[in-house]
Amino acid sequence: MNESERPPIARPTPSDEEVVARKRSRTARNQFVIFFNFLFTLAVLAVIGIGGMIWYSLHVFDRPSERSRPALFAVEPGSGLSTIAGNLADRGLISDAQIFKIATRAYGLDASLKAGEYEIPPKASMRDILQMMQRGDVLEYRVTIPEGWTTYQALARIESNDALTGDMPDETPEEGSLIADTIVFQRGLERAALIADMQQRQRELVQRIWEGRAPDLPIETVEEFVTLASIVEKETGVAEERPEVAAVFVNRLKKGMRLQSDPTIIYGLFGGEGKPADRPIYRSDIAKETPYNTYTINGLPPGPIATPGKDALEAVANPAETDALYFVADGSGGHAFAETLDEHNANVRAWRKIEAERGIPDDELEPVQGDDPLPDQ
Repeated sequence: MNESERPPIARPTPSDEEVVARKRSRTARNQFVIFFNFLFTLAVLAVIGIGGMIWYSLHVFDRPSERSRPALFAVEPGSGLSTIAGNLADRGLISDAQIFKIATRAYGLDASLKAGEYEIPPKASMRDILQMMQRGDVLEYRVTIPEGWTTYQALARIESNDALTGDMPDETPEEGSLIADTIVFQRGLERAALIADMQQRQRELVQRIWEGRAPDLPIETVEEFVTLASIVEKETGVAEERPEVAAVFVNRLKKGMRLQSDPTIIYGLFGGEGKPADRPIYRSDIAKETPYNTYTINGLPPGPIATPGKDALEAVANPAETDALYFVADGSGGHAFAETLDEHNANVRAWRKIEAERGIPDDELEPVQGDDPLPDQ
């Protein structure tokens, strides 16, 4: 039989139910695809949106500010991230508090921002500010108390420093009890706390040097030690001379001679406030009796006349080995030392000649050891 003569193959005709099921399946697949495509589109848009937001936030976070001048900003102890960010935004130091907070948390630094006062430089970005606070690059202040200053002078400087806070202590520290040093601190330190720390450090310094003193010193107490060191401190500003100046006073104490120290005259007359600049020292001041005038009293005065520094304390604890009993200015900023009165008188004459050449009136000639009009030895 030829192919053309074969009868057509009969194919089953789908039932109505099958046709409907196929249509429903096709429709369902189309709806799922549509929904999936919708979700995918949303996801892509979300990724693009989030990426854009991240890019924009990073751009803002790293963008230099428009400020042309530095600014001070204080982070108070206990301040949280929201407070810090809000205060920065309120001051115009950052452009967006939310971006600053999000970035700080993203970097895990929200608990590591340090309190203190910061100097925000010009053009600083939010990242710059965050890094400063994370490192703790706080401003430091200094107050310097020079060696040889009195407690009165030291307290006046501390009280006038506006980076410090709080009242001065109720009790005035004793003369010589504050350490001579440059103290570094952060704004907000209380004055009373600073002074207490200076007293503690001076006690520790004095005690350490006192414990290493020479065994034959003619001083018995720490108080006497500080008193003599304060006199040495005021007598010379030449560091190399201090052990020899200390030796002169130690030698005189051993022999029962009066110390005859000019700075004790001044302290006895004017106290810790010091001599007025327009008031000269007269030779007649030598005989004025005060508890501190070592031209009129025997031994040491009742207390220090200034703050002795480390070098002066060490000089008294271990003075130079010399038999010198006298010294006088030599015109060069230092002193000429002598073992005998004759040698000393020759040095005095040389010094008086220098004073005369400077045109100093006779009644204003600086007193020197040996000028004492009263019998003392």
